[in-house]
Amino acid sequence: MKVKNSLRSLKNRHGDCRVVRRKGRVYVINKTQPRFKARQG
Repeated sequence: MKVKNSLRSLKNRHGDCRVVRRKGRVYVINKTQPRFKARQG
């Protein structure tokens, strides 16, 4: 999982990427390609 300051560019890497908020953190999740996972901060 990557840790980045901004997730906007990571969201555009794949069509199935979703930006979700969990427990006060922002995550990029991808069910079809799990290698695109990322967390902000």
